[in-house]
Amino acid sequence: MMTIELLRELFGWCAVINVALMLWWFLFVTLAPDFIFRIHSKMFHVSKDQLAVIHYVGILNYKLIVLVFILIPYIALVIIS
Repeated sequence: MMTIELLRELFGWCAVINVALMLWWFLFVTLAPDFIFRIHSKMFHVSKDQLAVIHYVGILNYKLIVLVFILIPYIALVIIS
């Protein structure tokens, strides 16, 4: 049976995992841009500028999805419990 406490704990751990993944992605893109470009340029024909925009938009979208679907429900569950 799903209780509010179980849901709160689930959303809390989802938030921790997703924020860690987002941080890892951000650090990887900022600290190793040449390595990422080498890998992606072999798979796709993109310039460095295009790749930077793609990663920026990707991180932005991921952050928005995590905020709307994980962090806000977690905060709501913390408030009601």
